[in-house]
Amino acid sequence: MSTAAAYALPSADGSFEKVAIERRALGPDDVAIDIKFAGICHSDIHTARNEWGGARYPCVPGHEIAGIVSAVGSSVRKYQVGDRVGVGCLVNSCGKCAPCLAGEEQYCAKGATWTYNNPVPEEVQPGGYTMGGYSTHIVVDEKFVVGIPEGIGLDVAAPLLCAGITLYSPLRHWGAGPGKKVAIIGMGGLGHVGVKIAAALGAEVTVLSQSLRKRDDGLRMGATNYYATSDKETFRRLRGEFDLIINTVSADLPIDNYLRLLALDGTLVILGLPEKPMSVTGRNLAGFRRSLSGSMIGGLAQTQEMLNFCASHGIGAEIELISADDIDSAYDRVVASDVQYRFVIDTASI
Repeated sequence: MSTAAAYALPSADGSFEKVAIERRALGPDDVAIDIKFAGICHSDIHTARNEWGGARYPCVPGHEIAGIVSAVGSSVRKYQVGDRVGVGCLVNSCGKCAPCLAGEEQYCAKGATWTYNNPVPEEVQPGGYTMGGYSTHIVVDEKFVVGIPEGIGLDVAAPLLCAGITLYSPLRHWGAGPGKKVAIIGMGGLGHVGVKIAAALGAEVTVLSQSLRKRDDGLRMGATNYYATSDKETFRRLRGEFDLIINTVSADLPIDNYLRLLALDGTLVILGLPEKPMSVTGRNLAGFRRSLSGSMIGGLAQTQEMLNFCASHGIGAEIELISADDIDSAYDRVVASDVQYRFVIDTASI
């Protein structure tokens, strides 16, 4: 075992404090990583504040991890000391079920092991649970480590390990590209990355946001059009317009209104998780053979593909770099939508 410094929340209503945590000893298939940057995802807040239930404390969040390899196990062949690497939302899966064999480890039939606040497989660390990237280093199985190309900074790459793959996966799965009209609902931590990736894929991109406050940013990042959903005329003007709509927000939206914006055979993909069940009118699906679907991150191979794509197209997250002492205030600002567009912790401050 080794000791890492970390920032942990002691309880759902507590404040972050610096603690020492144990990392497992380096196994033959493991990679030890000196963490340089850790992004803050809204999922971190939901988990740390026990808004989804089942949180374990002390809680060390963080699944947007970028760093440098400091040591490798005897069987590791893919990485070596000094490599730039990342760790995303999961750190283990069964490796044997149909989703895992298809490279979709996030849908592991036996349940993937998430990067923090999740029980560790007994054969790996009996009785343990995972602790994430708000820390100085981490030890991860080689299969769940991805390389970060030289063409992208580690700080702006960190949020891509969640936000980037969360958008890239559905955009690729539903064929975003030349000749396709794509709408992104929300211009936040997820949405802004989606705009950049969809535009780089060659799609015509429209942002659907509550207001026009971030319009200039959206157009700068690659959107062709930007509409305010608070304007009822938007839903009349854009009826039947889009091949693909990606919903990045967790608010309880009038989904029927957005379904009507889909063209024949169009798909609305849910990424954000609203608190209440969605109500959908059947005729809005059947009338134009529309689909309502969902997506959750991506597998390891696709995550590597995403990083390579982003590096080759100069895509990184728009970030505000913060000290570890600022995590509590950053959480409050995320909840208040007061960030442009993703907070990233400089772990040198831990």
